[in-house]
Amino acid sequence: MIPQVGQRALITGASSGIGRRTALAFAQAGIHVALTGRSHSRLEAVAQAVGQSGVQVQTYAFDLAETDQVRERIQSIDQDFGPIDILVNNAGTGYTNELINTPLPEWQSIIDLNLTSVFQCIQGVLPGMRTRRRGTIINVVSIAGRQTFAGWGAYCASKFGLMGLSKTLAAEERACGIRVVAVCPGAVDTSLWDAETVQVDFDRSLMLSPETVAQSILHAVLLPEQAVIEELVLMPSGGVL
Repeated sequence: MIPQVGQRALITGASSGIGRRTALAFAQAGIHVALTGRSHSRLEAVAQAVGQSGVQVQTYAFDLAETDQVRERIQSIDQDFGPIDILVNNAGTGYTNELINTPLPEWQSIIDLNLTSVFQCIQGVLPGMRTRRRGTIINVVSIAGRQTFAGWGAYCASKFGLMGLSKTLAAEERACGIRVVAVCPGAVDTSLWDAETVQVDFDRSLMLSPETVAQSILHAVLLPEQAVIEELVLMPSGGVL
């Protein structure tokens, strides 16, 4: 693997779960990190832990659900902290309900956060990556972007859309030296399962750990620039989706 010391990464949803663990893994590899999330205090706690590795770290608290502001905010981060070499689109939310019972506002909020905000984050960093003819964009999709689950209709639709976005982006940007990776983990033990919008009862002890997913993301980033893992499916070995 090629050391990435000095590169700069932007991680969304960095205050907990996969985002937090990815920030720590990147820092240990010498990658400077910009962290985004809704809670300033939680981001600062992550930044303090990340900073112990000696890398530069900066926090930017805002809500990705405000999709009309996302592109401009990401461009500002690219100018303030960047240039951004690695974008990790990790932020997202879960939702369970039969499609027949899914209200339009809830459908739209899932699509906005899980898909549209990612599109806007990408547009915020892509011009600079094209100019430099290098960069890595990691989209944390889900196994729900490859197969459907009853009761998860809006979530699956958002993640299938994100998979389509990822594959199209890879095809468009490959000639520009930009790598696009769709990471599709199965069930991961994160706060997603605690959300009021998710009504399921799984054995979380059998799920993937956020650290395992973070190390897989780091592995994809550390590949030589001439190689890319365009789709990475990561499943728990204990039989839980």
